[in-house]
Amino acid sequence: MIVGLGNPGHEYEKSKHNTGFRVIDNLAARWKITTWQHKMDAEIAQTMIDGEKIILVKPQTYMNNSGQSVGPLMRWYKVEQSDVYVIYDDMDLAVGRIRIRKSGSDGGHNGIKSLLANGCTDFIRFRVGIGRPLPHHDVVDHVLTPFPDELIQPYAEGLEAAAIAVEGCLELGVDKGMNRYNPKKKKKAE
Repeated sequence: MIVGLGNPGHEYEKSKHNTGFRVIDNLAARWKITTWQHKMDAEIAQTMIDGEKIILVKPQTYMNNSGQSVGPLMRWYKVEQSDVYVIYDDMDLAVGRIRIRKSGSDGGHNGIKSLLANGCTDFIRFRVGIGRPLPHHDVVDHVLTPFPDELIQPYAEGLEAAAIAVEGCLELGVDKGMNRYNPKKKKKAE
C-alpha cells in the first residue's frame, strides 16, 4: 500500500503539503492507472506490479486526520505495516531532497502523528523536502502555499526522485532501495 499524504480540494492542489498526493499522481501516470474509487475516506487505485498487488491511496480526511483513513484501509486490505509506504513533505529537508526511513518519530508532522495515533506505526517513510519557511513566517502558511517560481524545478525533481525511489524499493527491497536512493553523506577530509 503506497500512501501519499495531502489535503483534498482544488485550493490545496499546488500546496507544499500536497507533496504525497503529487508523488502518487506521478506513480499513477507511470503505471497508466486511470481508475480511482472512493473507499474509507480515501481515493484508491489498484494495479499489479511484478505479480504483486499495489494499492495507491490518497486520504481525503485532510492532512491532520490522515490516519483515520490509512489505519482502517491497512487493516481492511490486511497489509503488513512494513508493506505500507507513506510519502509526505518534510520541512527539515532542502527543497527536492528525498530521504527514505524504515522508522522514526512524527518529526512534528501532523499527518504522521495521525497515522501513529491510528495504529499505523511501523511503515516506510518517503520524505520529500520542502525547506523551512523564511524567518518570522508562519509554518501553516508555508505548507499550504505553492512554491515560488525559482523553486518549482528543484521541487519537481524531488517529486520525480521520490517516485523513482518508490519503484526502486518495490523492485529491490527497502534496504537496498535506501542504499541506492538516500543522499550519500559527504566524507570528512582527513
